[in-house]
Amino acid sequence: MSGSAGPLQAVGKPFAFNAEMEAKATKIIARYPSGRQASAVLPLLDLAQRQGSGWLSKEAVEYVANRLSMPVIRVYEVATFYTMFNLAPVGKHVVNVCTTTPCALRGSADIVKACEKRLGIGLDETTADGLFTLREVECLGACVNAPMAQIDDDFYEDLDPASIVKVLDGFAKGETPKPGPQSGRFTSEPKGELTTLKEFKGKTR
Repeated sequence: MSGSAGPLQAVGKPFAFNAEMEAKATKIIARYPSGRQASAVLPLLDLAQRQGSGWLSKEAVEYVANRLSMPVIRVYEVATFYTMFNLAPVGKHVVNVCTTTPCALRGSADIVKACEKRLGIGLDETTADGLFTLREVECLGACVNAPMAQIDDDFYEDLDPASIVKVLDGFAKGETPKPGPQSGRFTSEPKGELTTLKEFKGKTR
C-alpha cells in the first residue's frame, strides 16, 4: 500500500472544506471520543482529495492537520504511505493496475502493456487530455479474481488485454463500465461448474 513520497505541491491559495464536505467531516469526527480526533485523518484526507480534483495539495494537508490538531508531518506521513492519496495532479480517472504476485501470475504485465498502448502513456503518466493517469500498485486484495485493476473507486477483475481496453474505452466515452469480473462469472465463483452448495446457485444473483 506504500505511496510515493515527495514534496507537497502548493496551489497558492487557502484550502477549506465546502459545505458538503464540512458536513461529512463533522459527522466523521463525531464518531471518535474527545482527544481521539486524529483517528479521522484517513477519511478527512479522502474528503479533501475528492474536493481537490483528485489530489492533495500542501494547503489541503495542512488544513486537515489543523482541523484535527495534528502535526503536519504526521498527516504527511499518512498521505505518503497510502497509494489512495495523490500528492500531485492526476487525470480524471486513475487506473491502478495491480502487479503483485497473484496478478503477475495471471498476466498483469499484459494488462499494463494494453493500458499503455490504449492510452499512449507509460506508468505514472497522464494523458494529454487529462482524462487518465496510469499507475502500478501493490496488492489490492482481489487476488482470487486476478488480474485486476482499480479505476477510481471500483475494481475491474478477471481482466485480459481485450477487456481492459473495453473498460478504458467506456470511460473515454463518458460511461461508467460495470465493475467486478469482466469474464462473465458471478463475483468469485469457481470457473466452470460449482462443486458445492449447488442448491444455492443463482439465488443471490
